[in-house]
Amino acid sequence: MYLQEIIDGFRSVTSASVADAVDQIAGTRGYMDYPIKPRINDSKVVGPAVTVKEVRTTESVPPSHALEAIDEAPEGSVIVIGIEGSDPDVAVWGGLMTAGAVARNLVGAILDGGLRDVAEIKRDFGFPVFSRTISPGSTLGRYKTEALNVPVLCGGILVHPGDLIIADTDGVVVVPADHVEEVLTRALEIERREADQSKYIMEVKSLREGIARYNRI
Repeated sequence: MYLQEIIDGFRSVTSASVADAVDQIAGTRGYMDYPIKPRINDSKVVGPAVTVKEVRTTESVPPSHALEAIDEAPEGSVIVIGIEGSDPDVAVWGGLMTAGAVARNLVGAILDGGLRDVAEIKRDFGFPVFSRTISPGSTLGRYKTEALNVPVLCGGILVHPGDLIIADTDGVVVVPADHVEEVLTRALEIERREADQSKYIMEVKSLREGIARYNRI
């Protein structure tokens, strides 16, 4: 969906710079709530969102739409699972789903709920997963997947299919698909300016002078 040069460009900048760029270009917050953080490793994730919506149920049914998402998503995609009610005590991702994602060359998963089988995922796959919590509890009898590739709320941010996900140790940022190129250009500018500002602060040995000169903190 996105040119490799766009993906590589976002891989070269921090999520903090991307968050600032989304603020400026899209005029809206793009970063998810803090509890959604890396649970497996510090690998950076950049890729288009494939979304799954989970809703409450008392039925014991498999997460059919999530399974479809893993098997049908293009290589390089990021699975984003939104949960009605954002229940942190239910795991919506585990070892078998990770195996499927790795087999399909997906690049990460972002969960508005729990993750389980953490030791297995770390040991066997090293697949990056960002989640709200870690929990041993399954969705069976509690939640079911209702839809695939629809807008979902995840970490307080509405994620549309095809939005670009950037995630690192600072957190997860969603770049609206309509603004991807502009946001990348601005994020690169932000990082260049910050590098110059840091260098100037070191030269003059004054944080206040650096802030006054560049008008940024």
